Amino acid sequence: MLFKQQALLRQKLFVLGSLAVGSLLYLVARVGSLDRLPPICPVEARFGSQSQDAITLRAMQFKRGFHEFRKGNATKEQILLHNLVQQLPKAIIIGVRKGGTRALLEMLNLHPAVVKASQEIHFFDNDENYAKGIEWYRKKMPFSHPHQITIEKSPAYFITDEVPERIYKMNSSIKLLIIVREPTTRAISDYTQVLEGKERKNKTYYKFEKMAMDSNTCEVNTKYKAVRTSIYTKHLERWLKYFPIEQFHIVDGDRLITEPLPELQLVERFLNLPPRISQYNLYFNATRGFYCLRFNIVFNKCLAGSKGRIHPEVDLSVITKLHKFFHPFNQKFYQITGRTFNWP
Repeated sequence: MLFKQQALLRQKLFVLGSLAVGSLLYLVARVGSLDRLPPICPVEARFGSQSQDAITLRAMQFKRGFHEFRKGNATKEQILLHNLVQQLPKAIIIGVRKGGTRALLEMLNLHPAVVKASQEIHFFDNDENYAKGIEWYRKKMPFSHPHQITIEKSPAYFITDEVPERIYKMNSSIKLLIIVREPTTRAISDYTQVLEGKERKNKTYYKFEKMAMDSNTCEVNTKYKAVRTSIYTKHLERWLKYFPIEQFHIVDGDRLITEPLPELQLVERFLNLPPRISQYNLYFNATRGFYCLRFNIVFNKCLAGSKGRIHPEVDLSVITKLHKFFHPFNQKFYQITGRTFNWP
């Protein structure tokens, strides 16, 4: 009897041992196969009936996977292996300064089909850069797959006379994004950024009221750049000499701060992108007072601390005069673009 029990026990141990060894061999083989998996599939293949969390996670893996390529550390073999190219932009955020161009670019970068140029290139508004030629510009672009959209932003483009013609010569069918804020608020924000730079260098600077008003006439000083930039319709009319209004999309910069998702969804449609940015990707940071970006469950990003500067108090009579000054220009801007804002 004892002999039979010992034999039965040895048989069970043998079976369990075989199962354990088999499982171990399977895991080893499985890990080896994972190393041989092809690169993440093209964007179109990811636009199927997957959960938003899965899409968001894979999009972030894709974006982070090209971090080294963007820094220029990839070898030629790696670039060829991943079928990467440096493409000219299919869309450009052309302005406006202090309208929210950086926030818009970073938020659009949440989309797996969008690849952004991290720095402002200033190709079309800078004569020295423009003289270097279109290939110089292309090499400033990030690496991407051919089916992706490269986007850059340089808000000086909107107000620089030569830029519309230069961009037209590069690509007459390019899509152009303009993000605007209430003109007086934008002008004060513009002043605030310059003021901070002056204070950092221990330089003195005039108050906003002195800059924005003509001391001789007590009327709005149209020579002040912050005021001129906020006359959106004047700049847009110059662009319309080269591009039809259908190639422009106007983004509400004030709404992008308080309610970003609807604005981003409008841009997705304008760029003919499948809807992939969701509320999951945006969360409100109460400390910063702004929405931050969520790429996946472990990677979040907020805009730089310099965003959202506190504006100085401005004399109410000056603000009233600016509202009155901008009003007819705003009405014309609404008429041209077909988009109305609740500006004074």
